[in-house]
Amino acid sequence: MRLDKLLANSGFGSRKEVKLLLKKKWVTVNGKVETKAEAKVDSEKDIILVGDEPVSYQEYLYLMMNKPQGVLSATEDNHQKTVIDLLSFDLHQQELFPVGRLDKDTEGLLLLTNDGQLAHFLLSPKRHVDKVYFARVAGRMTEDDRIAFADGIVLEDGYRCLPAKLELRSYDEKKDVSEVEITIKEGKFHQVKRMVVACGKEVTFLKRLTMGPLRLDENLEKGEYRPLREEEIAVLRAHLPESIKKG
Repeated sequence: MRLDKLLANSGFGSRKEVKLLLKKKWVTVNGKVETKAEAKVDSEKDIILVGDEPVSYQEYLYLMMNKPQGVLSATEDNHQKTVIDLLSFDLHQQELFPVGRLDKDTEGLLLLTNDGQLAHFLLSPKRHVDKVYFARVAGRMTEDDRIAFADGIVLEDGYRCLPAKLELRSYDEKKDVSEVEITIKEGKFHQVKRMVVACGKEVTFLKRLTMGPLRLDENLEKGEYRPLREEEIAVLRAHLPESIKKG
């Protein structure tokens, strides 16, 4: 890998800022000063220092975010704030992207990574990765609705959803509001909201709690994020096909 790319991806600034570090002779590779941005280095074998600070490079980065409402699940937008805009500057060099989309008015668990293979697996319609949502619904969700979810809700366009799980948590009779948990195995456009509409009600609040084996860290405030822990990465990758694990 080029030295300037490795340093930028490791959080030492933009490519332009990294080239300035090299020009000032602050970077050493295996004890020798290196000033060429295009110099080839091996992140696993070479000892690379910026000043006295060792460079620790990760090929893949995995972040868990508690996505707030009002933010787009996209890498960039000319008019609206995206989840990438919530990241610190050094993470902008990592070319991270959200795994799947949460609607602008939906909050909760969002995984950001630069691992394309893992993202493809989690989003593949063939894999049927479970996703659990907490929802508030205007109207009373009933046992009949639970059965309809289990049988496969038919949306307004005629599409029959895969069997899903509807758990009735509570109902406030005065406010006519139900609180439910919904588990789906696919990710059609506005799917949870459309499934509830098919039952004659409307979602007023939606929050994703889990995606596959990952569960939202409730200690994360809205808009906050953190790297996945080693055990979280391990349990995530344990669900992947052997071909991806070995890759």
